[in-house]
Amino acid sequence: MSTTNIQIFDTTLRDGEQVPGCKLNKAQKTVIAEQLDLLGVDIIEAGFPVSSPGDFASVEAVSKIVKNATVCGLSRSVENDIKTAAEALKYAKMPRIHTGIGTSDSHIKFKFNSNRDAIIERAVAAVRYAKSFVEDIEFYAEDAGRTDNEYLAKVCEAVIKAGATVLNIPDTTGYCLPHEYGAKIRYLKENVKGIKKATLSCHCHNDLGLATANSIEGAINGAGQIECTINGIGERAGNTALEEVVMIMKQHPNLKLDTNINTSMLYGISQLVSDNMGIYTQPNKAIVGANAFAHSSGIHQDGVIKNRGTYEIIDPKDVGVTESAIVLTARSGRAALAYRAKNVGYELTKLQLDVVYKDFLKFADLKKEINDNDIHKIMESSAIYNELR
Repeated sequence: MSTTNIQIFDTTLRDGEQVPGCKLNKAQKTVIAEQLDLLGVDIIEAGFPVSSPGDFASVEAVSKIVKNATVCGLSRSVENDIKTAAEALKYAKMPRIHTGIGTSDSHIKFKFNSNRDAIIERAVAAVRYAKSFVEDIEFYAEDAGRTDNEYLAKVCEAVIKAGATVLNIPDTTGYCLPHEYGAKIRYLKENVKGIKKATLSCHCHNDLGLATANSIEGAINGAGQIECTINGIGERAGNTALEEVVMIMKQHPNLKLDTNINTSMLYGISQLVSDNMGIYTQPNKAIVGANAFAHSSGIHQDGVIKNRGTYEIIDPKDVGVTESAIVLTARSGRAALAYRAKNVGYELTKLQLDVVYKDFLKFADLKKEINDNDIHKIMESSAIYNELR
């Protein structure tokens, strides 16, 4: 079985920017876009051009500087939205218009006060109009996660006939369970006429903490694109985290799924996005969190010092982290103390370590974490210090 290349559609600059207080200016967007291009993402969704003059200018600026990725602009199924997106993308080497409409009964009834047939008509009209500007058209069926599969298949068939090249199947509310979302993608793959003419795409939200799992299930079941953001930022509880889906595919070669991402850049771009958006990345965040490769438990520290693979399934260098961190706390063991002491110049014998370790524990009970300066203080105050000199 050959490996399938999954396209990575990054929407940090659009969906990620919808986090309250995380507005990026044009200069910040272009800096991040350049790094996303170097990272190897296949599509960069640069913004929602019709939403504001600033967003239009940002999409236009990103279109000018991106060398390798497709640049995408979002629109509603409204002619002015689509026309404005096309204008903002005019400098892109590979432009894509991303247009669509809600397809769940909830959206049709309460958001549009419409009916299923009318929604299909609007969807087809939007895709046809977008196709008059660019060849690459992505259609989103908003709230597809809660849309009846049979009706969703009809929508997909109609927009493929109208010229859609990508079908975005969003779990807009983060409601689906992984097996449900995977089954939805598989149903479309098996029941939509003309599906081979388009790529199915996963766009999953994290309201129940399932965005990454749902996206992976989607890819396993036939989706060829995953939509995600750096650090998983986005509306409400966030989007699928780019670094998570990429590393899952890399660490599980049995899935036969791969990407074009240069994973050694992941930690650096995570920091770049965090700094520019002013949004704190939780320390225990998978892959890029400050504690992702930090060990404070004595049992874990002893194992990692002997062989990194005992407690780490990812080599830190693979994601751009220099090395694992052995963090000294009151739960650290002798092996960790000896390791850190050696790093600052103290080669301890077993007998010396036993004596110093008792002093270390007294010190550690007074502090959350022991740093290198603390180690020097412990050694200098230890009864065994003169012997070491």
